[in-house]
Amino acid sequence: MWVLLAAVLGPAALESRQADQASLARIARGDQAAFAELYDRHARLVYSLALRILQDRADAEDIVQEVFAQVWAHAARYDASRGAVAAWVLTMTRSRAIDRLRSKRARREAATEADSVEKVMDLSAAQDLELLSAEQVTRLQRALQELPDAQRTALELAYYEGLTHVEVAEKLGEPLGTVKTRIRQAVIKLREALAE
Repeated sequence: MWVLLAAVLGPAALESRQADQASLARIARGDQAAFAELYDRHARLVYSLALRILQDRADAEDIVQEVFAQVWAHAARYDASRGAVAAWVLTMTRSRAIDRLRSKRARREAATEADSVEKVMDLSAAQDLELLSAEQVTRLQRALQELPDAQRTALELAYYEGLTHVEVAEKLGEPLGTVKTRIRQAVIKLREALAE
């Protein structure tokens, strides 16, 4: 949801973005207090996104550690022109969580040599939604519900199940271009709905 929300809402508030960039510059110089500040601002978001993708608390906690270890190690490489620090951190989170999810799937498939069981999405309230304001949650849920089924399904498979566009196309039996278009149109519609 966080990566999706970042994609839909665009850049973070300027003040928060500047604070993150200042913290990251200090982290690049080895400032542990700045690292603690950045961690405090984003650890819940990172954990929430990882948990949403992995559906496993221990794995999500591992991802938080891995992401922030990467932030510490690569703070000097961050390029502000490529996006907000929060987006950078959440992109790392999503990538690592999806890698872990795929690795677990591959191990299960290799160990059992049986057909994989379809993963049923958790329809309970997502923990990442608990971190948003009530108004943001309502607007996002309404916008998601208003999407055509084909767009919503493609978007959910890509963002929540961690499937690549190719895997989404295979799962839905649709051409790759169609899937990419549906996901792009869904994000555009969500952005427009939330901007109102």
